[in-house]
Amino acid sequence: MSHELMTEPLWTGDYYNEGSGKEGLDKLKEECGVFGVYRHPDAASLSYYGLHALQHRGEESAGMCVSDGTQFNYHRGMGLVKEVFTKDLMQTLTGDISIGHVRYSTSGDSKLTNAQPLVFKYRDGDLAVATNGNIVNAPTIRRELEQSGSIFQTTSDTEVIAHLIARSSKGLVEAAKDAFQRIVGGYAFLIMTNDKLLVASDPHGLRPLTMGKLGDAYLFASETCALETIGAELIRDIEPGELLVLDADGLHEDRFDNHKHRKALCAMEYIYFARPDSDMNGANQHAARKRMGSRMAIEAFVDADLVTGVPDSSISAAIGYAEQTGIPYEMGMIKNKYTGRTFIQPSQELREQGVKMKLSAVRRVVEGKRVVMIDDSIVRGTTSRRIVNMLRDAGATEVHVRITSPPFKNPCFYGIDTPDSRELIASALSVEEICREINADSLAFLSPDGLIASIQGDNQDDYKGGLCLACFDNDYPTRLDFDGEEKFGCSC
Repeated sequence: MSHELMTEPLWTGDYYNEGSGKEGLDKLKEECGVFGVYRHPDAASLSYYGLHALQHRGEESAGMCVSDGTQFNYHRGMGLVKEVFTKDLMQTLTGDISIGHVRYSTSGDSKLTNAQPLVFKYRDGDLAVATNGNIVNAPTIRRELEQSGSIFQTTSDTEVIAHLIARSSKGLVEAAKDAFQRIVGGYAFLIMTNDKLLVASDPHGLRPLTMGKLGDAYLFASETCALETIGAELIRDIEPGELLVLDADGLHEDRFDNHKHRKALCAMEYIYFARPDSDMNGANQHAARKRMGSRMAIEAFVDADLVTGVPDSSISAAIGYAEQTGIPYEMGMIKNKYTGRTFIQPSQELREQGVKMKLSAVRRVVEGKRVVMIDDSIVRGTTSRRIVNMLRDAGATEVHVRITSPPFKNPCFYGIDTPDSRELIASALSVEEICREINADSLAFLSPDGLIASIQGDNQDDYKGGLCLACFDNDYPTRLDFDGEEKFGCSC
């Protein structure tokens, strides 16, 4: 049974974007990263470094909009932050309010018109919108708006929020509240006018968003690593259903959803998406991933000569597995960090080999050894099979695969780019069948309870949030709380 799925590579102008994730490898891709600055004279530079720190959340396009109080200066482009923003260009982005965005498309086409922030003219001046996430009822709202005369400029679901605000007869803040109450999904929004910044998180806090300060300036970022990069002090996470308004009178804390939902951050943030040096809900990602590896060793020990992790997101878990078992951790695989964009399109043969463009086995390390390969997830199974075969080709005598998440069985509708259930290998095959499909000697997944315990850590009282396990848990389409008390199904 084959789960191979190859798609056409992404071309942007003369470039083949090898770093876009569009070439058919079956790793999940985060949806986007956002960064905002309010009242700092060097807002554009802070946003540049903040977006650079969030580059892992989206390599397809980058954009920034800066306000000097009277007008917008903005730029968007396809590619990485360092490619989109040159030194000369940065000098034109003047102002003390800024929102920035790095994008990996989960809805809308991969093209410049969908790059964010989206910028509009409306009755009260300029409006810019950047979001991390997905609005699942956007097609319905879009059809309704088009039937009543709205003309959309992009295929991005983010544009829906701008139209809802622009069509309202209320002031900006009340119009934004009404708009957020209409949309369904997982999202973190930054909305900017010439002199205001609005910050909002969805009612369940599925997407991460944090607030920091640098002097008197307020900063907002998808991950704390971006705040650390520029030396900002972390203040707190944005709460589910919260709406912050920053204007000439300061910071105003408000809400658009007054129901008290427990925060339910996407589990994949802990497993894979976020950088290891980021903290979410009071939990450090590196420490949580080490605990996942340790718990994996307890649940599914196998005798071997070395442990290796698939770079980069699985290295922390591999260290935890090695420490728990006493089996040495070795760098059995090396990641090529300089993929990005290139003028040279890879040959069909190289595309079919796929993973070798990004990953290489260290023959002198794995040759003649029984290897435990730690990875964070299996989606379609194609990449796992290629990595297992790569290790075997390098001389590994046995390859035992340990996945530090439960089987990925359900598509996500809240902002992660996932195939439908027919293309998810764990929805169709048993663990034993997947093991044969990826050519491993043995295979085990971390249990849901093991994942939860790993994220909570030793001091569970310090952990500040719930967890969305929608992609793993068939019993509850979306499990939003550790004790299962609060659940809701997808509205799609």
